[in-house]
Amino acid sequence: MANVRIGFFSFTEITDPAEHRSYNEWHQLDHMPEQFPIPGVVFGQRWVSTPACRRARAFDDPALASVHYMTLYLMGDPVDPTLEEFRALGKRLRAAGRFHEHRRSRLSGPFAVTGLQAAPRVLVSAESIPFRPNLGIYVTVRTGRHAVASDPSAPVSAAGQHGAADDPDVSLARALLEVEGVAGVWTFATDGRFERHGWRPGEKTITVCYLDAPPLSAAPRLGDVVRAAVNENSWSVVFAGPLETITPWSWDWFDDDT
Repeated sequence: MANVRIGFFSFTEITDPAEHRSYNEWHQLDHMPEQFPIPGVVFGQRWVSTPACRRARAFDDPALASVHYMTLYLMGDPVDPTLEEFRALGKRLRAAGRFHEHRRSRLSGPFAVTGLQAAPRVLVSAESIPFRPNLGIYVTVRTGRHAVASDPSAPVSAAGQHGAADDPDVSLARALLEVEGVAGVWTFATDGRFERHGWRPGEKTITVCYLDAPPLSAAPRLGDVVRAAVNENSWSVVFAGPLETITPWSWDWFDDDT
């Protein structure tokens, strides 16, 4: 398994309330499986912002307020050929009629991995956290970019993160780790070197907390931690909230909206 260098994020809105089931069926059974044969695609997972999750958000800027789902693909070497084939595959599937038409991407693109930490209680390494089963995640998206490595192919380790111990993003990750139910925290940042592949999400930093407690139970405390970091660092946060892990064929969260 390749070392993870980047995370490809997609924050997605479903534009027709009646299409959630068809979207989930398409993405889980057709679209996502096609990505894994691409060399360099290490892993992928999706989460849902249920109506209850949306109510539990600590920050809900209009830019991302309408998001229903988040997908994260982890990618390793070869980074550039992987991104090229990832984009080309999307075009081929769309041309073949295998693309969902009732979706809108609110934020998408490749982000460099800039930090990773694991809670001591979980025993596994920080590098292993995304592969450990989770009940959901808590995601923070802020404008502004964490410092990235001079070499985008350089591996990031828990012992040698990009950024000093007093770096605000590192401090945030450590504070989040102290919340009950947080198994680990990974941090990602946009990198202008990836713009040549066609995605331009702007300068942003994304923090992902992997949870082994119900996301809604952890959300209030995590929201407090994020608010404290925002006040301390004068950050502009456009999204902070919980999302639940998606169980295949259990897609009824929005049925009452149709």
